[in-house]
Amino acid sequence: MSTMSVRLPESLHQKARELAKQEGVSINQLVTTALAEKLSALLTEEYIEERGRRGSREKFEKALSKVPERQPLPEDEL
Repeated sequence: MSTMSVRLPESLHQKARELAKQEGVSINQLVTTALAEKLSALLTEEYIEERGRRGSREKFEKALSKVPERQPLPEDEL
């Protein structure tokens, strides 16, 4: 485990303190969870962009051509 010192505006620190107390966790746990969520979101975005760059319209059209032509179910209609 690593230690990291972070400078926060007092207002942000106070909100973090209040939310941590409300959630029944330490400020460290609150910050760790928030950072993990943010990293996950950013890394997921990168992953999807990379997959998109490797995509091929031709392959998409070929796969789509294998789907049978059917009317949507009533609950699926727009």
